[in-house]
Amino acid sequence: QVQLIESGGGLVQAGGSLRLSCAASGRTFSSHAMGWFRQAAGQEREFVCAINWNGGSTNYADSVKGRFTNSRDNAKNTIYLEMNSLNPEDTAVYYCAAALGYSGPYYAPFRREEYHYWGQGTQVTVSS
Repeated sequence: QVQLIESGGGLVQAGGSLRLSCAASGRTFSSHAMGWFRQAAGQEREFVCAINWNGGSTNYADSVKGRFTNSRDNAKNTIYLEMNSLNPEDTAVYYCAAALGYSGPYYAPFRREEYHYWGQGTQVTVSS
């Protein structure tokens, strides 16, 4: 059974920071791109960031660029999302995902359709 389990969400004041983790089990994803998406209440799930198989290449949505950092530890089969300078617009359920596809060593897709495994999500709430 493949599982992606997010943790680290919670309530934080605007300007604060949170660090999310996504631990995978049931399958090793050390050769796969992974990413983070988020879904605010009443909104579509949107791309946040992605990281290639070895952590050497990342993609970020414009809304989080410069504030969020995506990293991974393949020895732990885990990816991380460091979120800084949080604002209320960052409030959402955050999901991690893993992609089975591969189109090159820098593959870090932003399309939801390219991800095949999803976590259950963790709530991040930023108060003003």
